Amino acid sequence: MAFPDRIERTVEITRPPEQVWAALTTAEGLAAWFGETAEIDLRPGGSARMTWTHGHTADMRVERVEEPAVFGFTWRIYGLPEDDPRRTYVEFTLEPVAAGTRLTVVETGFAQLSGDTYRVAFDGNTTGWAKELGELVAYLDAA
Repeated sequence: MAFPDRIERTVEITRPPEQVWAALTTAEGLAAWFGETAEIDLRPGGSARMTWTHGHTADMRVERVEEPAVFGFTWRIYGLPEDDPRRTYVEFTLEPVAAGTRLTVVETGFAQLSGDTYRVAFDGNTTGWAKELGELVAYLDAA
């Protein structure tokens, strides 16, 4: 039996796509809900980095930018050594709806892992996206 390769979460946010886009694609926005500090070069091939006070760093490579509808990046797989070249791909899709924005996040690339490594990464990111999207909604609701 094959492992699931995809984490997908959708939330409806009572803000227009432009505001959600800014929260996803600017250093100020990312630092407000995702990391504690952030920097981003918003162009395909650009780099992004988020850091947390406990010492964790996430280095990302911007892969797709279609303002204000699609933003995608790759990043290191949680639980693997820093020098491991494998990455997952994360894509945010924003869709205008009557109440604001339907945001879908999809992360793929877990099938390249096996056993315990797969379980740690997939379970960690499944839990992580639920938590982080909750923080994104709270940040935008407070704005």
